[in-house]
Amino acid sequence: MGKVSWQDQAAAKRAETLDKISPEWKLSEKDLKHARQQRDITGFFIQQFLDNESISITSMKTAPILTALKERRLSAVQVVRAFCKRAAVAHQINNCLHEVFFDQALQRAEYLDDYYAKHNKPIGPLHGLPISLKDQFHVKGVDTTMGYVGWIGGNLGVSDHDKTHKIESQIVTELLSLGAVLYCKTSLPQTLLFGETKNNIIGETLNPNNRNLSCGGSSGGEAALIALGGSSVGVGTDIGGSLRIPTGFCGIFSIKPTSNRLSYRDAANTNPGQDTYRSTVGFMGTSIDALELVFQSVLGTEPWLRDPAVLPIPFRKEVMEAYLSRADSKGNAKSDEKPLKMGLLWCDGMVGPHPPVLRGLHVVAEAMKKAGHKVVDWNPPSQERATTIIGGFFGADGAHDVHTHLDRSGEPLIPDLKDGFQLKAPTELLKYQDLTLQGLEYEREYSDYWNSTQESDGQIVDAVLMPVAPHAAVIPGKFYHGAYTDAMNVTNYSVVVIPTIRADASIDVFDDWYKPLGDLDSKNWKAYDPELYDGAPVGIQIVGRKFEEEKCLAIARIVHTVLQNAS
Repeated sequence: MGKVSWQDQAAAKRAETLDKISPEWKLSEKDLKHARQQRDITGFFIQQFLDNESISITSMKTAPILTALKERRLSAVQVVRAFCKRAAVAHQINNCLHEVFFDQALQRAEYLDDYYAKHNKPIGPLHGLPISLKDQFHVKGVDTTMGYVGWIGGNLGVSDHDKTHKIESQIVTELLSLGAVLYCKTSLPQTLLFGETKNNIIGETLNPNNRNLSCGGSSGGEAALIALGGSSVGVGTDIGGSLRIPTGFCGIFSIKPTSNRLSYRDAANTNPGQDTYRSTVGFMGTSIDALELVFQSVLGTEPWLRDPAVLPIPFRKEVMEAYLSRADSKGNAKSDEKPLKMGLLWCDGMVGPHPPVLRGLHVVAEAMKKAGHKVVDWNPPSQERATTIIGGFFGADGAHDVHTHLDRSGEPLIPDLKDGFQLKAPTELLKYQDLTLQGLEYEREYSDYWNSTQESDGQIVDAVLMPVAPHAAVIPGKFYHGAYTDAMNVTNYSVVVIPTIRADASIDVFDDWYKPLGDLDSKNWKAYDPELYDGAPVGIQIVGRKFEEEKCLAIARIVHTVLQNAS
């Protein structure tokens, strides 16, 4: 019998995933066709395929879900079934899942309900909470393809067949110990190193708010699922914007911690031997509460005891409360406290933001000023240098790791990546070391600049506001510029992303008089189409320094509250 082609393997995997969806949750061909014709498939559109209980449960935020579970107003089975159903529908209309293990999740939910009945207490603070995972995290009994056809039926990076489907990522172990229920794994791009979500297994995941646009990447399937209500909180990763870009594009929330605050142990990754700029595990959700709850709970398991790479820093509630105390319930600066001092990066000097992004920055800046806080221009060391540095590390192995995975099935690079991931000689050691020195120098310069912000008024900048990207989401195939997120990986800073406004064709008009900063800026500017972008979310990064996650969460809460009250 001849070898099965990669195309047939991918088709079989897609069919297998759909076959795992319960027949009563399957949509008709008519419904699927109707969905493909829609621009926005969130909210009321997806809810037409759900029963009232599923709508009610999946419309709840993470904290109220946990309260209802704790008070036994909802059972774990009810909650898990509702999210499994909505995730199943989300996948059928937007292609966002790599793996579904709903049966396994419902068995787990039954166990949790039985445990609660028997012991009269939950297993842990996340008891019964469904949590989705980016397809980098190993779950027992489940594939981890990471978008590679050659890893169908296995776990990427696990070459020992005796360990296949038996390995479990540490973050998975921690979530289970806290009482969480895992039920699906979400789509990501081939290589991980891409700002859109496309691979040869599932094809492309689009933006559920505006299907003319991409959901972003690499944690794109996670963001799309959350935007569709198929999850209230999920786990992703970030090495160049992989959490932040899809978060901003899909209009949700996320936290990118400094690397080694959470465990990456036994998770699949691209080029895992590149250890200078580590990818970081983070969370995405429908609220800041979701990020805080899961982040605090996971740190409560003391992950540093099981993963020596994790720094022993417990959750510092006192830091969060200290920053929250500087604003009232509406986010206004208190008269007896120092107002927040926020830096604001309007442009990175290479590619200027499209009109919706600029308007989003203005809305945030004016709202914060009106609330009594300080907003100052932010002019750090060139972010172009950061992109050059981190790009050098991404390509240092000459794409050998990527091609090793491609060669398992013979699949090709997707068209978007053919130019950037051609096989070549790895970077020479001395050049690699020089690149390392450049990165260290950039970190020092950025830190020195941050410290200099106290010279004018004696108050150092608390956090920095900046775009996630130069556009609100992106037209597929036109993601040209990632420097707005890259610098935060070179500096290893903590970041929370929140939604701000939506693109509006009647307001965010094309500026015919705009003078591009260069060829790349011109290319990006010409890709702007007010009608095409209409309705796309605009996210904003709230940046703190290394290991300032609690501070970022607190300031993000204040900024979001100010925005809500301003509107």
